[in-house]
Amino acid sequence: MKLPYVSIIIPVYNAEKTIGLSLDSLRNQTYPYLELIFINDASQDESLKMLKDFRASFDGNKEVIIVLANHDVNRGVACARNTGLDLATGKYIYYVDADDQLDHHAIELLVTKAEKEDFDILGFNWYLKFSNNERKMIQATFQDNQDAIRLMLNGNLRWNLWIFFAKRKLYEDHNIRFIPGKNMGEDLMVSVKLFHYAKKVGQISDAFYHYGQSNQESLTKVYAEKHIQEVSGNLEEVENFLKANNNMVDLENLLAFLKLNIKLPMLISSQKKQYIRWLNLFPEVNKYAMENKAQSLRIRFLQFMATKKQFWFVKLHYYVIIRVVYGIIYH
Repeated sequence: MKLPYVSIIIPVYNAEKTIGLSLDSLRNQTYPYLELIFINDASQDESLKMLKDFRASFDGNKEVIIVLANHDVNRGVACARNTGLDLATGKYIYYVDADDQLDHHAIELLVTKAEKEDFDILGFNWYLKFSNNERKMIQATFQDNQDAIRLMLNGNLRWNLWIFFAKRKLYEDHNIRFIPGKNMGEDLMVSVKLFHYAKKVGQISDAFYHYGQSNQESLTKVYAEKHIQEVSGNLEEVENFLKANNNMVDLENLLAFLKLNIKLPMLISSQKKQYIRWLNLFPEVNKYAMENKAQSLRIRFLQFMATKKQFWFVKLHYYVIIRVVYGIIYH
């Protein structure tokens, strides 16, 4: 039986310092039938040269297909991924970021499992990688596609596309694409749509993906106004899509929990102005701060204290969790 091709989409922008390890992890995949689609999003460093050298290293390899697309101007990750999807021909779609790594046997195990049981989407676990060590992160278990969506909305299941292996047919049959220019929250929007249309979904307990965090500061996100507009655009698309296509009885509550989860990074900060932004972004959901029982009591209480403007507690939480726990224990 002829094994299917897997299209791996890798957006690249000024990644010369990190992409080497990522390229090595792709070069050493044990699965032979790969279509590696690199989108150079107008890089101004040596990224393009490194990609060309990588492609040249596969000369004579009749199994691995290397596609190198170039954007004349920087369009952002959403457009880069759309370019990759338009070029993809494989049976399955997967994504790798240019600063992360994938275990060498990952694609082989995913294809074997997906082909054997005809999964539309297959999820798995991952590693949070620091400078000197890493922490295995376990995904919540879902029973079906609706359960997965529910877990994403209440914050128990990460929606990053690099922890989901999906059939390209889902994208093409339902015209699923990223919103150009909306480069934050784009994984959420696409993941929700993919799971909505999937017939059969499953999980593997293995952890394959190594998500890089160079230091404790990279665990925090300082939302600029541009970022807020981008994530709000993707969130609006999710909300409209689910209201039009999903009949979950508690959808309103779940959407409120999602909004709280989306803006949570503003509280993982030492800056008071971020706390004020948290209060003013989706203010209608602040009253749900203690309601989402799927979240830890620590996070619920953090949000509750923020609603009461007890910012001393929010700052203390930041220093204990980010500076001590992640900065020292996991560094």
